[in-house]
Amino acid sequence: MDFNFDFNGCIDFLENNRFYTIAGKVTQVIGLTIVVQGIKSFVGEVCEILLDEKGQNSVMAEVVGFKGHQALLMPLGDLKGVGSGCKVIPTGRVLTIPIGDGLLGKILDGLGRPMEGEPVFLDEYYSVERTPPNPLKRKRISQIMSTGVRAIDGLLTCGEGQRVGIFAGSGVGKSTLLGMISRYCEADVNVIALIGERGREVREFIEKDLGEEGLRKSVVVCATSDQPALIRLKGAYVATTIAEYFRDKGMKVMLMMDSVTRFAMAKREVGLAIGEPPATKGYTPSVFAELPKLLERSGTSEQGSITAFYTVLVDGDDMNEPIADAVRGILDGHIVLSRKLAGRNHFPAIDVQQSISRVAKEIITEEQYRLAGEIRNVLGTYEKSEDLINIGAYANGSNPQIDRAIALIGPINEFLKQDVNEKSDFNDTLKIMQEILN
Repeated sequence: MDFNFDFNGCIDFLENNRFYTIAGKVTQVIGLTIVVQGIKSFVGEVCEILLDEKGQNSVMAEVVGFKGHQALLMPLGDLKGVGSGCKVIPTGRVLTIPIGDGLLGKILDGLGRPMEGEPVFLDEYYSVERTPPNPLKRKRISQIMSTGVRAIDGLLTCGEGQRVGIFAGSGVGKSTLLGMISRYCEADVNVIALIGERGREVREFIEKDLGEEGLRKSVVVCATSDQPALIRLKGAYVATTIAEYFRDKGMKVMLMMDSVTRFAMAKREVGLAIGEPPATKGYTPSVFAELPKLLERSGTSEQGSITAFYTVLVDGDDMNEPIADAVRGILDGHIVLSRKLAGRNHFPAIDVQQSISRVAKEIITEEQYRLAGEIRNVLGTYEKSEDLINIGAYANGSNPQIDRAIALIGPINEFLKQDVNEKSDFNDTLKIMQEILN
């Protein structure tokens, strides 16, 4: 009898396949941190914590650090039910999300799952931890991205693939401005991340600020303030990953995140929970390492572009607080919203003098650059002399520049104001600027 038995094949099969499950157990739960013994894992690995012997109930958690031979996990859900001795099974993978065109018009949670309606069945899976494009393979920003907001298009012109910060205190109109941009911009797809927002504001933003028209070409990712810190962190990564998917298809994507500050606060919570020392204003060093990793993922690539607007909530209207300062140094421009202007019913409350677009000069015409410069000069001249003018101490004819500023300040302020439901065409914006100055 002829026995042809492939011993080498059997050995390969046994070496490449696992016929048992490695499981650890929970030894401690301290605050938000779950201490696990008995597993070999890596930072970022997703683990399943079984809440009962039969494994019918479980909680997903992610490895965030190590202490000796013990792994430190944080939950991707509610800690309720997790106790000492619970079995922990590592999955051997990082967090991935299903992705595809079927996400358009959907509202997702911080882990990329639909919050309402039927589940979306998608074939492709993306890891939420991705690296930014190679800087040498990024296309230069050369095309204008019209936002439909006069103050931005006229004086702070944005390009396709530019990343801009919107800096403001609470209640000055950040979300309303994002809603206007999402409805009126010339992007193919909007991806909107609401990170750490109040639960009440989510539906309000979707129905009032975004509207039915905006939602049709948008994907909204919500991780509200009551969610665990890790889900708020993942919400920012999930939204960026979805934007990257559409960029890889060659589309013009608009990514809007509200807010980067709450992303940083979530990262601070995670860092402090695993014993990282606090540094500037209580923020841990990992916060300042994580910000560029997140923000650099947007922008241009070989295939398409992600134009990004990130809101930054500044404490006490202090534009130089640590997160604001770090974000401003990474992005390609910043728009400052002024509480003083908002108090005068001037919306959007964009302080043109304090705002800048770092790529505007490269993408606009010389004529527009001249017009924008003249309007800035008029605003600056009027601001310096405002107190004298208001108390009647300035005599007309004393200074030609101040006389011109007094004559033009009304039309310029009307130009900079814009109703929420009013869309402004880019060419019309330029015509109005010419008419005011001529």
